[in-house]
Amino acid sequence: MTTTSTRLGELVDRFGGQLIGSPDITVIGIAPLSDADHRSITFLSNSKLRNQAASTKAAALIVTALDYEYISSEYAGACIVVANPYVYFARAAQYFASLVAIPAELGVHPSSWVSPYAVVATSASIGPNVSIDAEAVIGEGVVIKAGTVIGRGVSVGENSLLHANVTIYEHCVVGSQCIIHSGAVIGADGFGFANEKGHWIKIPQTGRVVIGDDVEIGANTSIDRGALADTIIENGVKLDNQIQIGHNCHIGENTAMAGCVGVAGSAKIGKNCTFGGAAMVLGHLTIVDNVHISSGSMVSRSILEPGQYTGFYPLAKNADWEKTAAIVRNLSGMREKIRQLEKTIKTLTEKTS
Repeated sequence: MTTTSTRLGELVDRFGGQLIGSPDITVIGIAPLSDADHRSITFLSNSKLRNQAASTKAAALIVTALDYEYISSEYAGACIVVANPYVYFARAAQYFASLVAIPAELGVHPSSWVSPYAVVATSASIGPNVSIDAEAVIGEGVVIKAGTVIGRGVSVGENSLLHANVTIYEHCVVGSQCIIHSGAVIGADGFGFANEKGHWIKIPQTGRVVIGDDVEIGANTSIDRGALADTIIENGVKLDNQIQIGHNCHIGENTAMAGCVGVAGSAKIGKNCTFGGAAMVLGHLTIVDNVHISSGSMVSRSILEPGQYTGFYPLAKNADWEKTAAIVRNLSGMREKIRQLEKTIKTLTEKTS
């Protein structure tokens, strides 16, 4: 793979920070603390790893001022002192990736089909075996990779990237600067049925999925279209792999969900929330801004105050778990017995008084 060296001075000019060391030191990429060498820059974002950072062989280290004071007497390389090393690492990593990225080929691959009634910007890149239906609008700088299917009336905003084998159903909207990974399905029917004497009657799903700008959607994630109104994913949302978002959900700006989260239909989730892996949200609930749900938790009621919420039992040996489960099953009866005992004690106390 082609590599391109970069001077530390260039990184600081581009991203800021206080450079301690020579601006002419060159690095070719970012590496973990344990793997970095004289060609690499690394970062320290967890103070528990200070000793490892002090002994790293990296040419340069991205670090906070406090951590720099701790390791400066032992670490011999250059440092870039910043407020948030992890964010600095992310921006620097994007820059290094851009230096070696292979530009997409503009135009439509001969094996793809584009409806004569679709609009595709001349600066877009349409890969092999892509299908773009009528009335679709593909914006400037969009990259669509092999095997992706764009339904009728779909809109994809400028500079968005759709990886191989993405499917976007009719009339859905994808904003600008979005990334959608392979296998994602946007706009499939929501799970809507009415029951008539044991027979399920399908409810047509006529809404859309509307995705804002700077959204990333992981591999094999599914976002269902609304039944009547739209399913809304606001700007800056980040969804990991294998997530299910039900119909008519509304996910607020900059909310992030880790893998295998499930959100049932018509849930409304606020801005700047986070959901750990495999968390579940029942339908028709409201979760306000700045709520953080721990991994594996089940949200079974609306959350109306910001904060960290956890809803699972710690792991235990199976025998201990069975004993605990038996106690939990009997809590209702135990509660009634305690109430009766309290009444009896109160009565006896009143008599003796």
